[in-house]
Amino acid sequence: MELILFEKGYKVNNNIHNFMNFYYTINMKHLASDLLDKGLSPDQIANAFTAAIKVANASGIQVQKHFKPVYSAITREIIQDCKLSKLGYGLVLMNADSNLSTVGAFQIDVLKEYLNARR
Repeated sequence: MELILFEKGYKVNNNIHNFMNFYYTINMKHLASDLLDKGLSPDQIANAFTAAIKVANASGIQVQKHFKPVYSAITREIIQDCKLSKLGYGLVLMNADSNLSTVGAFQIDVLKEYLNARR
């Protein structure tokens, strides 16, 4: 027996919303768990992620364009993860623990690029 899902009517808004979420996800090439390879711990990533979401909200950035909760498998374990756009990845890395050399180097690179663009 096959299972068929039936809805009496489809709401246009839901279809557009689903399409836009799919479209945004296409541009999310990074995972928050990628930062494990840069030396961040899961707690540091979670804290940086929370800070990045706050920055995005405070700046008027549409969060769903840059952050999408997903599940990933790492070493035979399922973990909560997040797909990130380039901006989302940068926000998470920028808001990570600045005691880590990777984070400090990233912050310096971003500042140098910003200052060079302002000349």
